[in-house]
Amino acid sequence: MGRAELVGRRTESTELDRLIETARGGRSGVLVLYGEPGVGKSALLEAMEARTTGCLFTRTAGVEAEMELAYAGLYPLCQPFLDDIDRLPAPLAEALGTAFGLVSGPTPDAFLVGLAVLNLFATAAADKPLVCIVDDAQWLDKMSEVILAFVARRLNAESVVMIIAIRNGVEHRFTGLPELEIAGLDRADAQTLLENSLPGLIDPRVKDRIVAEAQGNPLALLELPHTGAGRASGRTALIEESFEQRLDALPAEARQLLTLAAAEPLGDPTLLWRAAERLELGAEAATTALESGLITFGTHIRFRHPLVRSTAYRTAAASDQQAAHQALAEVTDPDRDPDRRAWHRAQAAPLPDEDVAADLERSAAGVRERGGHFAAGAFLERAVELTLDPELRAERILAAATARCAGGALDTALELLDSLQSSPPDELRSALAQRLRGQIQFDQGDNQIAAATLLDAARQLESLKPDLAQSTHLAALAAAIWAAVPDTTGILGEVAAAIPQPPEPGAGPEESLLHALAARFTQGYVAAAPALIKAVAAELRDHSDQATSHTVAGIVAVDLWDLEGARRVVARQERIARQTGALLRLQFALDFGAALQCVGGDLTAAGRMVDEQRRIATATGRPSIEYGALLVTAFAGTETPTGPVCPDRARTGVLTLYAEAVRNNGLGRYEAARDAAQELFGQDVIGYGALVAGELAEAASRTGDGKLVESTLTWVSERANAVPTNWSRGIEARVHGLLKGDEGAYRQSIACLDGTILQGEAARSRLLYGEWLRREGRRADARGELRTAYDALSALGLGAFAERARHELLATGETVRKRSVETANELTTQEAQIAGLARDGLTNPEIAAQLFLSPRTVEWHLRKTFAKLGITSRRQLRDTLPR
Repeated sequence: MGRAELVGRRTESTELDRLIETARGGRSGVLVLYGEPGVGKSALLEAMEARTTGCLFTRTAGVEAEMELAYAGLYPLCQPFLDDIDRLPAPLAEALGTAFGLVSGPTPDAFLVGLAVLNLFATAAADKPLVCIVDDAQWLDKMSEVILAFVARRLNAESVVMIIAIRNGVEHRFTGLPELEIAGLDRADAQTLLENSLPGLIDPRVKDRIVAEAQGNPLALLELPHTGAGRASGRTALIEESFEQRLDALPAEARQLLTLAAAEPLGDPTLLWRAAERLELGAEAATTALESGLITFGTHIRFRHPLVRSTAYRTAAASDQQAAHQALAEVTDPDRDPDRRAWHRAQAAPLPDEDVAADLERSAAGVRERGGHFAAGAFLERAVELTLDPELRAERILAAATARCAGGALDTALELLDSLQSSPPDELRSALAQRLRGQIQFDQGDNQIAAATLLDAARQLESLKPDLAQSTHLAALAAAIWAAVPDTTGILGEVAAAIPQPPEPGAGPEESLLHALAARFTQGYVAAAPALIKAVAAELRDHSDQATSHTVAGIVAVDLWDLEGARRVVARQERIARQTGALLRLQFALDFGAALQCVGGDLTAAGRMVDEQRRIATATGRPSIEYGALLVTAFAGTETPTGPVCPDRARTGVLTLYAEAVRNNGLGRYEAARDAAQELFGQDVIGYGALVAGELAEAASRTGDGKLVESTLTWVSERANAVPTNWSRGIEARVHGLLKGDEGAYRQSIACLDGTILQGEAARSRLLYGEWLRREGRRADARGELRTAYDALSALGLGAFAERARHELLATGETVRKRSVETANELTTQEAQIAGLARDGLTNPEIAAQLFLSPRTVEWHLRKTFAKLGITSRRQLRDTLPR
């Protein structure tokens, strides 16, 4: 039977062939094959490759022994195309080259490497479709798994097919992609396969027993005839038992050669034979191993099945495993492949060995520089096991915990930090460990505990490393801000009071922001306002990429009634995240940006940001951050979306209160709006006072609570006098108008807000003014204000507020129809985003780099956009697509 023909696999083969045809038509496709070991996933892929013509193929396979080596699975897939790396945009070429150790460069973000791989594959598929096969994906190293999952989710119009084969029942990052279960053969096909594999007649009773025990597993059907009755339970265990029996029957030298091959995951025959020579394994051992049918030798070493490899290694004596790794270490080039050599040396060491541990430590540093934090952690953990000196061991434990934290293995990092407790005392090491523990707690959402831990670390660091103490104080303050919602424990005041005052002359942006924030919580808003204004201005002048300070600076800018400054902070976060490929940071920047666009009233821009954030979440397999989406629905006046829960419970609580205040004011449910706004207003959460004061005053005035409106005016006036921006003055005038029925105040509010980017707030002040005019019986005057408000609110997408304006217009006797927000010929949000960038003069590669797509996907979207808009060139976008 030919390799392209498989018994009982017509349906599965048809599905694979359909993917190939999709690629021939210019589209990309992804499929995850899953099933138990031996069910035929690899055979299906080999058969597909054998019968497919006119396509490029590249393949890789996860190897259990290489799971701790960064990019071990990715490199073979990319290696055939690395001659084209210089055709990639420079940042992508540098990221991929650094990851593979081809060039030296800054540590690349995993997703920037992923974008480079996506573009590399798209370039390779320019002339003919490319088929990427990833077998045994359950054994991929973490970095390769992360990057390939990202690439799989971004494929669209590149003529690239990616097929991923993985065992069922294992956790992986490919969930949510199209999948196909490879089940066992039915009884008739199982009997056919068994009969085809065994020459001559077979006793029907024996055949029935084998078919029954194999339960449709093709590998079991082929292996069980080689053994007697199985002792193991389960198909995989039966197959492994069969392989173990066949391995045990081999002469010692042939058995050791298979152990050596199992320990050498590259399948490199040159490396294998050089190592075999070190172990004095000759031609006779090779011949015997080949005749066993368990392995083949050629241009690439292949085991009959991955279970042969894992069984050969697992059942070998420890001394044989160590001898194999030692031989492989001796023949691995220390210059070309230092990491693999160090790992082999470590696996060969039976006892602690400082020379080997130091070699691992050096490799960990190199791996970390290439973005392989998870692998660096594994190297350092093994170095710890090989280290006897208590001081050096403790330093390596801390380094391993740091690497594990950077790689996302937070629980492992905490376990390593716990193990430091038995190490020799050291003040600096203790402070650094406490700082790392606080960072992990913050990442896990334990803000209150994180704030206390980081404060303790900052205090320890003050006399040891003042600069680091400063950034740790700021991190503690950031954690305390979110922990204090509401502040029932006093943690925010405790952290703020612990920060030394005042800052040194000539302090940098971070130090200025730290001390200004501390003053905000210890001396009060009015006293701290001048320092806060200077600190935010310094942050906006600074060109560094300190993520924590930028996030806090954005919140502070809102607290200072400076929406434009907050948007500039977020725009810089977004730009830096795009440049570095830091997609988690980009998610947060887009979500924060969407919230700020809602505050300004531009729901279309906010919706685009929400949509892109969700696409990134899907591509990376991370949770979607839904704060911005929550506000989009609130300002539109629709119900709360069902979707992923926001990751920070405290922040979700305050944001939900704000969203409910806005939504209910729009819908005219003023008691509910007042209750939500009053609860949030009473918590005095930094940044939220400026947002919710207007909502509270509006709801209180509509429910007849004049005292609440008056107290709100007092609060707003105090803030506006300290920070006299058009936003603060506009809301102050609005609240004054609501309290006093002062026409001049309404007009002043409109005039102030009209001069800002808060067009939604300007339209709402006009709505309130028009409502007041109608109640005063001035219908003609009211119509003009209400018509202007209605037109603006409708255009901005503030549906519930627009509906309020429409009802008020009807009450004045004017006929008005409902409007819907128009989109440019129903472009999708991604099409609109791509078209907007093209209109602004960006090339397809530049657009692709910004949106983490391939240039061919950008081209595909533009073709669809041109068809929808009825245009034929990019130049026509300037006239057709509004800015």
